[in-house]
This record gives sequence, structure tokens and C-alpha cells, in this order.
Amino acid sequence: MSNENSSIHDFDFDLICEYFASIDRQGPGSPEVTLKALSFVDNLTEHSRIADIGCGTGGQTMVLAQHAPGETTGIDLFPRFINLFNTNAAALNLQHRVKGIVGSMDNLPFQDEELDLIWSEGAIYNIGFERGVNEWRRFLKSGGYLAVTEASWFTDERPEEIDSFWKNAYPEIDTIAVKTAQLQKAGYVPVATFILPEECWTDHFYVQQAAVQDNFLTKYAGNATAEELVAYQRHEAELYRKYKAYYGYVFYIGRKI
Repeated sequence: MSNENSSIHDFDFDLICEYFASIDRQGPGSPEVTLKALSFVDNLTEHSRIADIGCGTGGQTMVLAQHAPGETTGIDLFPRFINLFNTNAAALNLQHRVKGIVGSMDNLPFQDEELDLIWSEGAIYNIGFERGVNEWRRFLKSGGYLAVTEASWFTDERPEEIDSFWKNAYPEIDTIAVKTAQLQKAGYVPVATFILPEECWTDHFYVQQAAVQDNFLTKYAGNATAEELVAYQRHEAELYRKYKAYYGYVFYIGRKI
């Protein structure tokens, strides 16, 4: 398997979990960006219900919960992430209103119009942006908010190398205009759209990975899957360095009509 032509989905999930559990965030982001996105949400009270879908170990969820009232539920497919999530919540004394549960984003355990805010950083690609914003809408109250980050093109054209990489990794990647139109068509008012700063990818994601990769490779010396996983992540980081002018993560914030 060539790391240039594979995607993250091709790797062993237990190894992926162990690798990403060792860093604060499982995707590009930062506390500052989480709070910037939250600043566009104005409907929250102590009675609000919030869901963070694809929460990982909860790096962004804990920031959210420390600055937003109400009860927050984090959902992720991987028990290892959820165990860390609940440990993190307890360490911050948030366990009374923040809980992590194991679940799938295509079978969410909520009632129709139960939620005031749906959050998802670096995760909606697992179900696809268009499907996610459409299917999750029914769980939101009228006037409720959706806030998600999504890989997006900044330009209409880009070099073949990065175009091929992303179309293989995530065929739904598209321009900000297309994504905003999809949000609007799904029944949301587009409230805000902004590009995540470069340090969300470098300092908060790739630099953290670099610090754990050597130990990971030592632990799994001779394990081809582990070696390919690290090679893939290093390749992705190098592509970002070369082509960051053409793509990145974008926060899309919408209000249900």
C-alpha cells in the first residue's frame, strides 16, 4: 500500500486510536478558534442541550463546555477516545454536565428537536458534509445552531498533486461557496464562515504528532501498518506545507430555520 494513494480509513482502527489519543486534538483546530465559532451562537442557557459529534478525546469539547452553559454530550465511535473524554471532563470538574458516550454519527441517540447546538470539529467528513448537515438538522430545535469544520478548497483550481490527494482522501471536498450553498439548501441560515488559521494545522496538529511519532515507531518497530500510518501523516503534513494556499479547514456556522 503506497502512502501517497491511501487514505486514513485504510489503517487499523486500534492503531489509529492509540496514535491520535496521544495528542490533544484529533484534527486541526485550537481553543481560540472554538471560542470564535462559539461567539456566533447566541441562544444558549443553563437548560441548553449541546452535542459534539465525532468528539474524539474532547479537546474542543472541554473548551466549549468551559465557556457555554448547558449540558454537553460528546459522541465518538471509539471507546478509547470516550474513556479519555470522560477522564478529561472529570479532571476539569465538568463531569456533572459533560459526558461522553460511544455512538455513531449516522445513528445518533437524540430525539427530534432536542438540541440547541450541534458541534463537530474535523469529523463530519466521516459521514460527508452534505449528508451530515441534512440528517442532523432534525435533532435541532427551531433556531438551534450547527457549527462544523470542513476541509474546503480556497481556489477553483489547484496543482494536480494536492487535488488528487484530497479527492482520494475525501471526494466531497469543495469550495467554500459550494459548502455554504449546501448548508443553506439544507435549511439553515448561514450565520458565519471563516478559515481556520495556519497554526491550527501546524502548532496544534502536525507539531504535536511529530513529538509522538518516534516513540510510536519504536513501540511498533517492524509493524508495517504503524510505519505506513506515520508515513501517511508525515506526507499529509508535507503536503500542507507545500499547498496550504489552496485548502484548509473552514468553520461553517448555521442556524436552523
